[in-house]
Amino acid sequence: MGSKSNLQTACLVFLFAWVAEAVAPAKVFNVKDFGAIADGKTDSSKALLDAWKEACAWDGMGRVLIPNGTFLVGPVVFKGPCKGAIVFQVAGVVKAPGLEKFESDGWIEFKYINGLMVTGGGTFDGQGALAWPHNKCPKMKKCKLLPTSLRFMFVTDATIRSISSVNSKLFHMNIVGCKNLKLHSINISAPGDSPNTDGIHIGDSSGVTISRSVIGTGDDCISIGPGTSNISISNILCGPGHGISIGSLGKYPNEGNVVGVNVRNCTIAGTTNGLRIKTWQDSSILSASDFTFKDIVMNNVYNPIIIDQEYCPYASCTQQTPSRVKISDVSFTNIRGSSTSQVAVNLLCSKGVPCQNVRLNNINLVYSGLGGPVTSSCSNIKGTSSGPQSPPSCL
Repeated sequence: MGSKSNLQTACLVFLFAWVAEAVAPAKVFNVKDFGAIADGKTDSSKALLDAWKEACAWDGMGRVLIPNGTFLVGPVVFKGPCKGAIVFQVAGVVKAPGLEKFESDGWIEFKYINGLMVTGGGTFDGQGALAWPHNKCPKMKKCKLLPTSLRFMFVTDATIRSISSVNSKLFHMNIVGCKNLKLHSINISAPGDSPNTDGIHIGDSSGVTISRSVIGTGDDCISIGPGTSNISISNILCGPGHGISIGSLGKYPNEGNVVGVNVRNCTIAGTTNGLRIKTWQDSSILSASDFTFKDIVMNNVYNPIIIDQEYCPYASCTQQTPSRVKISDVSFTNIRGSSTSQVAVNLLCSKGVPCQNVRLNNINLVYSGLGGPVTSSCSNIKGTSSGPQSPPSCL
């Protein structure tokens, strides 16, 4: 009896210790304790890096805290692996320096981390207005990239929530080589004429979920690049900007395929595009398949539904061969609202590799201007349509 009681007591002690450890609060590493100054002028980069190093080395959950105030920071790289899960809590404003402080194209980067949370209700201010005139990429194929505000590289099992990014110099967020990321309650903002300020760009990543966010930029609200799979996008308010895009694809050799993108319950307003798939003319060989766009509201969007396999944004483009990106298994369902162009559905596929199994289901788009009804246009495509179709389907 005594040995059984002792065993039960030992088990209870172990259980209580395990529970206590599981619910124990994270150790806080306040950047002010490491010398950060919230005056918006003093470079606090070293303080943030020192706080990160101690939090990353902590045997448990570490919390890097950026309290209220404005902190001039960057460029910085927060690198793992860390001993435990880590929280990067931004309550104040993290402000980027001018271009003269950058030697690379990244501002704040998180690398090689398993178990990361970025949160806190604070703001990352890229100070992009002074940098945008130096962006030559919209006109030149060979150009120097401006810095991306937040870059996540080879990060696994992460949550990014309740933060804002304003006026990035280039992309607001770039997700590269990541797995199982959840982004929600994000607010991203830049003027509609700011160049290449994509909201969230995803490449070579899988299992990324973006939801319940407001994104207005000068480029794509969300863009999905090569090598991505299992992407879920829902409850996004997008605009201004260029809409939600898959691509551009096929610009470089040996790009990875794109498989499995689900976009649903979104509102796109005042953008140049709505739902877009774009591939470069004269592209490399890859496939893009299994895309679902469902329950989307368009408010005064210029190209509500568009596939463009002759994409080239430069001032002069010489088309050599058709795009070699194979697009297949794409469905547009319950897409409704208004178009500022008469061609509300424009499906321009490749002459070399026509689109396969494209489906239009219950499309209800009206022209918001004067001069006639909405129309649709299809080239080099095989597909079907069902349910009401406005404009009349070209499939």
